[in-house]
Amino acid sequence: MIDTLTTIVAAAEAGAAAAGGFNGNFALGVAGAGAGIGLGLIGMASAQAVGRNPSAFGNILTIGIIGMALAEAIAIYAFIMALQG
Repeated sequence: MIDTLTTIVAAAEAGAAAAGGFNGNFALGVAGAGAGIGLGLIGMASAQAVGRNPSAFGNILTIGIIGMALAEAIAIYAFIMALQG
């Protein structure tokens, strides 16, 4: 078991060294795209939910804002990681 884990770690380190071209900018781009897609999906679902049940607007708005904040947090974390790398 330990030998297998050691082999996996060694392979991961070798792969990380070979992938030197992928830096924080790449991670920031992927996270930004993911956050944008997530925000769009949350907005779309919220608009559909309000269209189906207009009386639940306040609850849907609250849940949508929380979801959007969580999606944006991923992009902020990636930005912080890009600055460190």
